[in-house]
Amino acid sequence: MSDPIETATLIDALNWRYATKRFDPGRRIPEETWQALEQSLVLTPSSYGMQPWEFLVVTRQELKEQLVPHSWGQRQVADCSHLLVIAARRALGEGDVDRLMSALASIQGRSPEQTKGYREMIIRDVVEGPRSRDVTGWARLQCYIALGSFMTASALLGIDTCPMEGFLPDRYDELLGLAERGLTAAVVCPSGYRHPGDPNASLPKVRFPVEEMVRHLA
Repeated sequence: MSDPIETATLIDALNWRYATKRFDPGRRIPEETWQALEQSLVLTPSSYGMQPWEFLVVTRQELKEQLVPHSWGQRQVADCSHLLVIAARRALGEGDVDRLMSALASIQGRSPEQTKGYREMIIRDVVEGPRSRDVTGWARLQCYIALGSFMTASALLGIDTCPMEGFLPDRYDELLGLAERGLTAAVVCPSGYRHPGDPNASLPKVRFPVEEMVRHLA
């Protein structure tokens, strides 16, 4: 592992970041940078390690334009360099759990005996237990972990983002072919470079003081 970044570097990047309302349509994210951001998505932690998501990257201009009317008319979707759509799983079964067990075996060398209890615990909770009644809701919450990881990584690399819930999931699902693959759009995040004429870039952040928002329990 490389040396940790300076604390000031992190805070500066987070202060620089804002929900970009106007992207520069003429600027593209370099391929190497985008590949790193994709890796940040894949490296996102998830409950049980189940990774109940899929990350769709839309760069085709025609498709981005088609999504604008289903995004409350917000032009960020079309003007950004890369449109990230984080899709949640609609259902989970034993086969999905077994896929994870297979990955544990091949990557970490765990035997079926070592993963038996873990497999049964996941099935009791997500496949047959309380969470099984709203797997999509549970998966959507996991998607927001990925969103936060992606936005932080983007800020550290100087890439602008705009997290958006203002869109019609059903229409996204239809245009992107998600429903037939057992997925639904959970949140979208246009990414690219801010337009020099975006007045929001210079506005100070409105945040409540740390003293009011962070409580230390001794």
